[in-house]
Amino acid sequence: MGNWPALLLAPTLALTNLSITYALVTPACTRQSMVAPNVVTAIVLAVCVWMSRAAWRNWREGRSLGGEAAGDHVPDRAPFIAFVAALVGALSCLAVLAQWFPQWVLSPCAA
Repeated sequence: MGNWPALLLAPTLALTNLSITYALVTPACTRQSMVAPNVVTAIVLAVCVWMSRAAWRNWREGRSLGGEAAGDHVPDRAPFIAFVAALVGALSCLAVLAQWFPQWVLSPCAA
């Protein structure tokens, strides 16, 4: 798996999670159940962790291979992009966790 999913899709998923869980507040309030928002957030978090772990693996492989990992004249480009992708993915995971915390603490009907 490449680095682009962790670099581009993970932040997009974090924002999408915010939109979906916000849209699920009214149905969760009427049912008095936070199962649907929690399932959505858990799935988004799992996907973000998966993409971040793949980018982290790419960074470790690129770092261990050295100059052979890059197919160009800049030997540190591929490991650098993989490292930035892993950090962006980790930040997206942290954002999803921060969005999940109020779901644990607050009632869906809190005004």
